[in-house]
Amino acid sequence: MNFSLLLSIFLCLPVFAQEAVEPAKAPSIPDVKLSPWFGGHTFKRPVQAVVPPGDDSMVYIVEQHGRVLAMDNLERGSEPRIFLDIRKQVHDKHNEEGLLSLAFHPDFAGNGKLYVFYSANGPRRGVLSEFVAKDDRTGVKEDSERVILEVEQPWGNHNGSTVLFGPDGMLYVSYGDGGAANDPKEAGQDLSTLLGTVVRIDIDRRDEGLEYAIPPDNPFVGTEGARPEIWAWGLRNVWRMSFDRETGDLWGGDVGQNRWEEIDIIAKGGNYGWKPREGFERFAAYRGPDLPEGSYIDPVVVYPRDKGISVTGGYVQRGELHPELEGIYFYADYGTGRIWGLRWDGEKMTANREVFMQPGFFISSFGELNDGTLLVCVFRNTFSGKGKVFKLEKKQDGG
Repeated sequence: MNFSLLLSIFLCLPVFAQEAVEPAKAPSIPDVKLSPWFGGHTFKRPVQAVVPPGDDSMVYIVEQHGRVLAMDNLERGSEPRIFLDIRKQVHDKHNEEGLLSLAFHPDFAGNGKLYVFYSANGPRRGVLSEFVAKDDRTGVKEDSERVILEVEQPWGNHNGSTVLFGPDGMLYVSYGDGGAANDPKEAGQDLSTLLGTVVRIDIDRRDEGLEYAIPPDNPFVGTEGARPEIWAWGLRNVWRMSFDRETGDLWGGDVGQNRWEEIDIIAKGGNYGWKPREGFERFAAYRGPDLPEGSYIDPVVVYPRDKGISVTGGYVQRGELHPELEGIYFYADYGTGRIWGLRWDGEKMTANREVFMQPGFFISSFGELNDGTLLVCVFRNTFSGKGKVFKLEKKQDGG
């Protein structure tokens, strides 16, 4: 990696060519503020805010202990309605376990299907399930759960997970490396397990013996010993992924261990280096051989332990709501209440800066409405789990 690019990452400066001519500066990245949404209603450990495709009238708040609450987005002072309650089957004894993610089918308006990822016990595992909403969409039909995929979870941490549909109509799911520390199962570099990967499956078809189909263009189809569901690998614990609605890039925040938190663009077949690497560096506890240069995909950006402890991946701002924020990817740190914004030109990062910080804001997730509004889920108290949902917007001068 060249010295100019290192400067861009660690000193947050633009990348300059080594020739005498300096390129034009990237558009600025302004400070942002968080404004209370839903009248400042309090939720219990809100970990996601999701809307169905094309419909912003209701926002669905995922509570980690096992509920999904429907909030009227047109009547902000209204009370939440319970849309889904699976607390009896959700295992949330560990801080990182629980009901972790929700995605609506692209044709939810027609078929009523939605997909959730949650932790279960006996044995400890991650469960991807389909539910079907009632005809009036006021809740979920009883006994409609169809378990799609279960993956053993050796420990209570590093569960991932984000569930989302891509612009290709496929379902993407992130899995952590299995937990504990130092990747004791060596899952990150093992293509025979789904731990430490991003998975891509076709939920609208079924292969023999499966509740889904393997897309034939997945990168490891036909590779001996590899799980054909894998889209990308070498990941420690991707906490929140999102697609840029304009470019189709899949962004992810991969939680680090000792030194670095990282943001990645997750590409087909990409190996992101865990555990031989953490960030751009060789991981201190790794004792295996070095792979040839170019074997791993570099992060877009990393930040060190004096800036945060657990990355929360975000979204690229799109739409006409905030022209000054257009094209900025926003991401956060769960432990310090920091939010950063970065610009990416399709090949490299051109700018990156901290745009918000509020101690006591434990930022668990971002959400994106169809109109481009970005929402932020925040725990205000990690012990009680009380939290709120905010809207991200440009901070006005003097505001």
